[in-house]
Amino acid sequence: MISPRTTHPTELGLPPGDLWIFGYGSLMWDPGFPYVNWAPALVYGYHRALCIYSNRWRGTADRPGLVLGLDRGGACHGIAFRVAVADVETALEGLWAREMSRRVYQPRMMRARLPDKEVRALTFIADRRHPGYAGKLSTEQTASTVATCCGTRGSNIEYLTRTLDHLAELGVSDHNLLRVLAAVRALPAQGAD
Repeated sequence: MISPRTTHPTELGLPPGDLWIFGYGSLMWDPGFPYVNWAPALVYGYHRALCIYSNRWRGTADRPGLVLGLDRGGACHGIAFRVAVADVETALEGLWAREMSRRVYQPRMMRARLPDKEVRALTFIADRRHPGYAGKLSTEQTASTVATCCGTRGSNIEYLTRTLDHLAELGVSDHNLLRVLAAVRALPAQGAD
């Protein structure tokens, strides 16, 4: 059952039948739900940004890490997954547990351009009013956080590198994330004398 504390998926006007879900971060390489197929996708009006504090998956309450959100402006390349109608409820329950526990995201149906068509896809947009929204941090601030934080799903640097690796497989170069990674690598080694 989806938690009543969050916006229920039925309030989103989901289309009947199969559901498309747009992933732009860890959902690309670890969707956590069954899907029929996937395709590279592009959404307009939002860009991928390390703008969400993570106090569980990639950080702790004392030392929050940063994870990706869709933030206003620009465009974002990612992956659209088609979930069969029989698996939609299970997929939504998993997504709500993963993405909506803190309500730092706003679930939204958006137009996503696939190579051969356009679909409406469910995605998760950063809620700028939420205290977990980090806003636009400098590259240096972001790199310092990413370099030193770790949570129950692993280190923040692993999250960043896996995302960049997957984008590279799609032929996508995210210049902002690449700048962060370069800044992380330029930092002095942690714990060095």
